[in-house]
Amino acid sequence: MQTSTITNETDTRRYAKCIEVSKRIRWEIDKDVIRGRTFDYTHKFLPDGLSKIEEFAFLTDEEKRLLSQIQGRTYANIFGLVERFINAKVLEVSRDHWFGDQTALEALIRFSDEELKHQELFRRIENMLEIRSDMPDVGAGWPVLAVAQGIKTEHSGPFQKLTSGKEVFFTTARILELDSLHAGGHEMMGRLHAAVMRLPWLVRSLALRMGMGQALGEASWAQAEAHYLRAMELDSMAVAPRLELAKLYVSRERPAEAIPVLRFLARMSPGDRLDEGMLREARSLLAGLEGRDLGAG
Repeated sequence: MQTSTITNETDTRRYAKCIEVSKRIRWEIDKDVIRGRTFDYTHKFLPDGLSKIEEFAFLTDEEKRLLSQIQGRTYANIFGLVERFINAKVLEVSRDHWFGDQTALEALIRFSDEELKHQELFRRIENMLEIRSDMPDVGAGWPVLAVAQGIKTEHSGPFQKLTSGKEVFFTTARILELDSLHAGGHEMMGRLHAAVMRLPWLVRSLALRMGMGQALGEASWAQAEAHYLRAMELDSMAVAPRLELAKLYVSRERPAEAIPVLRFLARMSPGDRLDEGMLREARSLLAGLEGRDLGAG
């Protein structure tokens, strides 16, 4: 009993100390954090050590800067989400003190108030970082954003692919709206059509119920093929759309059409490390298809 009393007194003193500090140190979003400043889009938003941006060797310096800005926005969104969970947990813990230790209750309420302020800060940052058509280099920025969103989508689960895929769809549509002859935009749109067609029927049905019909669009294998072919026409040495087209042919049991595309890729020299990986995959696919043909013969 005595130990319990001492522990309760110690906890109360600790909570009281938190209240004292809270009263003494107050901060305001506009006065102490933002201070009338805006984001400078000529600079990166995250340090290279945190963003690992230098590992993207295939990007130009301008694209690295844009991707760092995308990462910065994502960073702010993640922390905004975490703050919501923290606040929910603090309010849950405060239940134990509703009719008990009022010092502890006040400390937790003050803590909750700080977390609400953090949430508001990250919402403000999100609004400040919202991509607009009048941003510098926005034409170059949209394709980088689409690539980043595409990587995120490819590594998501089936249901997460719905929301991530919706982001990619609208970003890619914006790319083609700005430049209908953008090879990368057509490649990404081809990937989207193929990805939608590969989704399980249940997931696609759920997406329609969730109001994502526009994002899913009139998805078809034919549209995926058409966009890949258009990307190849616009960029005669592009590796990615050729590989994706060959994979589409293989998945649709059209190996005779895949083989010439893969043979073309097998003769190509890589332009960067990303190309190296795709060309290795192409040669592996080609070896498998030609071996299958020899076996059949």
